[in-house]
Amino acid sequence: MPESDKTLSDKSEQAKSEQDWKRELSPNQFKVLREHATEYPGTSPLNDEKRRGVYRCAGCGQPLYASDTKYESGSGWPSFWEPLPDAVETSTDHKLAYPRTEVHCASCKGHLGHVFDDGPRPTGKRYCMNGVAMSFEPTEKSD
Repeated sequence: MPESDKTLSDKSEQAKSEQDWKRELSPNQFKVLREHATEYPGTSPLNDEKRRGVYRCAGCGQPLYASDTKYESGSGWPSFWEPLPDAVETSTDHKLAYPRTEVHCASCKGHLGHVFDDGPRPTGKRYCMNGVAMSFEPTEKSD
């Protein structure tokens, strides 16, 4: 891959071995986060998550998306129009007949999904994420 196609930073929490990741993640999380697999559409409970809170990387806990940027894209995967600042990085994925922009956790470099230019305003982006690659932390309401 040409250097210009790489936007992943050199600083990385990837000191973990693949065996460490296998021990810490579920089999499906490992396939998606470490082997760049894609979960089946419509299978993630996070598709139906409507509470306020933060979506985090299932691999390292890095905050990725605020719930107020989530929207129903009809794709079958949790979709967001904007990540939190410095939360994700991208690279070019050439696995299909056409290049796609792959999204990674900025901290552990785990594969999260892809970003497309068909999202809503204000960004026009659709960050199409694998639900198994994330966890959800609801915001606690204080009375």
